[in-house]
Amino acid sequence: MRSIAAGGALDRLSAALDDLAAEDLSGWFGPQLLDRLTGLLTAQNRLAAQVSRTVRECEVSQAPERDGLKTMAAWLRGHAKLSPAAASKVVRSGRALAELPAVTEAFRRGEVTAEQVAVITPVVDPGNVAAADAQQVELAGVDAALAEVAAGSAFVQLRQVVEHYLARLDPDGPEPDPTEDRSLVVVRHADGSVTGRFDLDAVGGEKVLTAVESIMQASRPAGDTRTRAQQSADALVQLADNTLASGSLPTLRTVKPHVVVRVDIADLVDPTTGPGAAQTGFGAMISAARARWLACDGNVSRIVIGPDGEILDYGKAKRVAPPALRRAVEYRDRGCVFTGCDAPASWCDVHHLIHWIDDGPTSLENSALLCERHHTKVHHGFAVVRDARGRWHTYRPDGTEILVFPLTGEPERSRTG
Repeated sequence: MRSIAAGGALDRLSAALDDLAAEDLSGWFGPQLLDRLTGLLTAQNRLAAQVSRTVRECEVSQAPERDGLKTMAAWLRGHAKLSPAAASKVVRSGRALAELPAVTEAFRRGEVTAEQVAVITPVVDPGNVAAADAQQVELAGVDAALAEVAAGSAFVQLRQVVEHYLARLDPDGPEPDPTEDRSLVVVRHADGSVTGRFDLDAVGGEKVLTAVESIMQASRPAGDTRTRAQQSADALVQLADNTLASGSLPTLRTVKPHVVVRVDIADLVDPTTGPGAAQTGFGAMISAARARWLACDGNVSRIVIGPDGEILDYGKAKRVAPPALRRAVEYRDRGCVFTGCDAPASWCDVHHLIHWIDDGPTSLENSALLCERHHTKVHHGFAVVRDARGRWHTYRPDGTEILVFPLTGEPERSRTG
């Protein structure tokens, strides 16, 4: 009878979802849409509560054995297609809710989210329960307080309350070593791009966020359409640029750390893009165009290789922008010359207006300061030009000039007109 009743309720739920899917939202206004969304989110919470409750009952009754599996986490990964992390989170939540009736009731009413429940679950870990008992802390009171906070506060506040409670359970315990829980994992893909994840303690994370945020907030050029995630990534790369350029990093195998690119001279002088023509020190394949961009402001070493791969000769490093020239360019340009950009000189490369590989001279007249982002733009169709009065102009690939404050009715100028 219970399975038939459950089937009937699920059938009605499925029919209700079909009705919701059939509704035409195109003519709805903001308040109506927000009311609908609020109802859907509440229903989502209530449904998640039933999922957690059912997962717990499946675990207690060893239901996954029916499908030849040992644990509910394994069943959720294989049958529900959840990630390992998501499957474990549902299982842990189901176990925790069995000990937290007030949180369970708030979850059932839709006032608490599954993500909030996951934050609360450490409260009922055996070690934390034992510590609470030793201090005569009643779990029922903690349960009621957490249910109230979860229902009436933002996610961040709930997490702070839980962390504060757990910290108070062992106020005299040893301060953990923050370096033990720090990790950085980087995955390199076939095209040379990287994906990574890092885990930092509160203080370490604050240092990284402060450094990235300072660069991000200082580089907000006019017309910037990047998302915050893109801005953060650009700031992280800029942070690496600044650190490498400062020369303060530890020596790595007798030399200062630097970006290394290997490229054949024929590809370097070829004006075409040349995909996959150059290789970085860590093995990533990049285009010849990208290598030329990096060569704008770096050291170039000549190595002559024989037909059998043996090194016949190697030349001394040639500094493309000597220190004296860079100081002169910084004094003249002050910062990135790309229209609308206010990146300081310390963030910039010295760009050759006519590339040195095309016989462009390494001179003040042929140099311009460009930040990493706009240096890339210039090597992909944009152009910066200095007029006779010493003013910089920036042109799009179609030849039109970028103007920060064009006069009303004045057409945009082009390089030819």
